Amino acid sequence: MTLVLLVRHGLTAATGTVLTGRMPGIPLDDRGREQARVLGARLAGVHLDAIVTSTLERCRETAAAIAAVRDGNQVAVQEDERFAEVGYGDWTGQPLKRLAKEPLWRVVQAHPSAARFPGTGGESLAGVQQRAVAAIRDWNSRLGPKAAYLVCSHGDIIKSILADSLGMHLDMFQRIQVDPCSLSVVRYTPLRPFVVRVNDTGAAVPRTGSAGAGQSGAGQAGTEAGQGNQPGRRGEDDAVVGGGAGG
Repeated sequence: MTLVLLVRHGLTAATGTVLTGRMPGIPLDDRGREQARVLGARLAGVHLDAIVTSTLERCRETAAAIAAVRDGNQVAVQEDERFAEVGYGDWTGQPLKRLAKEPLWRVVQAHPSAARFPGTGGESLAGVQQRAVAAIRDWNSRLGPKAAYLVCSHGDIIKSILADSLGMHLDMFQRIQVDPCSLSVVRYTPLRPFVVRVNDTGAAVPRTGSAGAGQSGAGQAGTEAGQGNQPGRRGEDDAVVGGGAGG
C-alpha cells in the first residue's frame, strides 16, 4: 500500500475573504506559520519518503516548516505544479462576497463538474480533479507500494482528491471540508483507496449549534441571522470556494 498525507497550507492574510488563486506574493501570516510549526511537530516522527508541494508560496512555506523538524528522517521538498491551486481565471483576486453574486457561484456549489472559471487561465473543476488525481497516481507509482509521502496543496485540490478516493462524483465534493493546515490521509492499494482521515486539525469538535461552527469563507456569511439563501448572499449551506479560513 502507498500512504498519502494531504496537507492544506496554513492561513494567509487573505484566506477566507479573497480568492487569491495563483496570485504571487501570498505568504503565510503569523497564524499560518504557527499552524505549520504545530503540524510539523505532530508529524515529526512519521516516516516520509517524500514531501511534495504546490509551487505557490504559501504551500512551499508550509512544506518547508514540516520538513525542518523531521525526527531523524530528513526529506527534501519537491515541487509539482499539478498540485497548484485551481486556475480561477477572472475570479482571481476578487472578494468572495462579490463572487457570491455571480451566476456561476451556484453552478460551483450545486454542479461543480460543469463549472469552468472565466477568462484567461480559467480551469474547469473536472480538469482540476483530473490533473490532481493523475499527479497522485504518478507519485504512487514513482515511490512504490511501501512508500509514505506528504503532499502540501490547496483546499479545492485536496477535496477533489478525497472525492475521487471516496468514489464520489465530483458534484459531491462540496460536501467535504478541508481547513487550513488540516491533515487528510489516504491509503492506496491495488484494488482501491481507503480514506483514513479527513480534515484533522487536532482541534476539539465544535459544539453543535454554535454560531459559525465549521463555517468559513464562502459559508460563513450565512451564519448571520436572516441571511439564509437570499440572492446575492452566501448561505449557510454554501460550500467554501478556495478553501476558507477554517472553523
